[in-house]
Amino acid sequence: QVQLVESGGGLVQAGGSVRLSCVASGRTSSTYAMGWFRQPPGKEREFVAGIRWSDAGTRYADSVKGRFTISRDNAKITVYLQMNSLKPEDTAVYHCAAGSRVGSSYRPLSTSRYEYDSWGQGTQVTVSS
Repeated sequence: QVQLVESGGGLVQAGGSVRLSCVASGRTSSTYAMGWFRQPPGKEREFVAGIRWSDAGTRYADSVKGRFTISRDNAKITVYLQMNSLKPEDTAVYHCAAGSRVGSSYRPLSTSRYEYDSWGQGTQVTVSS
């Protein structure tokens, strides 16, 4: 089991920036990739970005490409999500996730929340207009 703890959310004005962090602990050796999902009010949880632990390969949702950047620090077992040019529609609870079978040499990182094994409790990001 992998434990995940997010931090860094808050209230920000449109056009501003926020950086989220996710620290992993426990059985992290089996983790293939980590990702960020978000759940806007009254909507389904959706994929935002993912990063492969071995080579830092990334994948992004179209809605955040060019604005958000996911990165990782192997030594700290931490994943970051730098969010720039924020929009009100980015308002959501942001969840960190880890998966052991969410990709391979033959397929890209999964964007399905059902394939990720471990989840953090989430951190609220609110973007005001």
